[in-house]
Amino acid sequence: MGDRLNEILEEIMELEKKVQEEIRRKEEEFQYRIRKGRVIFGEETVQFQKTFSRTIGRYLRDARLLNALTAPVIYPMVIPALITDLCVSIYQFICFPIYGIPKVKRSNHIVLDRHYLKYLNLIEKINCDYCSYFNGLSSYISEVAALTEQYWCPIKHASGRARPHSRYRLFVDYGDAEGYRSKLDALRRKFDDLG
Repeated sequence: MGDRLNEILEEIMELEKKVQEEIRRKEEEFQYRIRKGRVIFGEETVQFQKTFSRTIGRYLRDARLLNALTAPVIYPMVIPALITDLCVSIYQFICFPIYGIPKVKRSNHIVLDRHYLKYLNLIEKINCDYCSYFNGLSSYISEVAALTEQYWCPIKHASGRARPHSRYRLFVDYGDAEGYRSKLDALRRKFDDLG
């Protein structure tokens, strides 16, 4: 069973690579390129995008009242997120070198690039970057936790309900006591596949 599960996890990784390839094709379709972390559109594309922009006034007039009323609830959530971000970063900065785990590159997970889109007004840009930050932070935390789990407890779950993370395919099967004891030291050093 473990071998078939690993095959499926490998297939998922291949599909994720195909998603990245498709995203690169979209660069050509929508005429943008990325230079030093900045998204650059051609002037013709910028002008075309601007035709779809909505003014802030129109955006606020068209907004649902309940959406506007949730702003005092959603925006302050950035404070605990920033604290969590800082704590996870400090944790990996201190502990990962001791464990021999390569550090997770935060910028591979937290990507704030939607504010380059000229068809978004300022409020939409802030909202998009807010969501990008939270989802990127979740991805960053998940990767730090995955590497930590690989080091301390690389065992698959019994129920199969847990969403597999990037390192799960390396873990030993639930109940495989012999495999756990014989592979644990090697798994604690198996990071050669990370870029």
